[in-house]
Amino acid sequence: MLDLSNLPLTPGAKRKARRVGRGNGSGCGTTSGRGAKGQNSRSGGGVPAWFEGGQMPIYRRLPKRGFKNRFRKEYCVINIGDLKDFESGSIVDQEALIAKGKIKAKDVMVKILGDGEIDVALTVKLNMASKTAREKLAKAGGAFEEVSGNKE
Repeated sequence: MLDLSNLPLTPGAKRKARRVGRGNGSGCGTTSGRGAKGQNSRSGGGVPAWFEGGQMPIYRRLPKRGFKNRFRKEYCVINIGDLKDFESGSIVDQEALIAKGKIKAKDVMVKILGDGEIDVALTVKLNMASKTAREKLAKAGGAFEEVSGNKE
């Protein structure tokens, strides 16, 4: 079956690489197509891709806005209604959530939010829970235990 991973090349799409510096008879000897003098003719010469010829660069012309907190903690959120799949009395932790396919990564911090309803008593051992999620867990006969974060 033909798809993007195995498209054949059209005739003439692949060219042989130009061999430079192999004598003047090849048409690309002496300066090897780099011209006579200047920054770009030297070995190791040239300018970085973002260089704009001395003009004020774009990253300095544009205004900088906002603030990015380097110490921000990202949480993967799960709603309390997503825990209906667990049996009553079971312990819900990160491994259990990964096994059920509720979260994918192991190195994230997980927070339970109070959206949805739950009617099974569970012991939830995760990083964080909202106030309403804790209330709904307690009302169903379960409990929440906070565990230390994975990415602290």
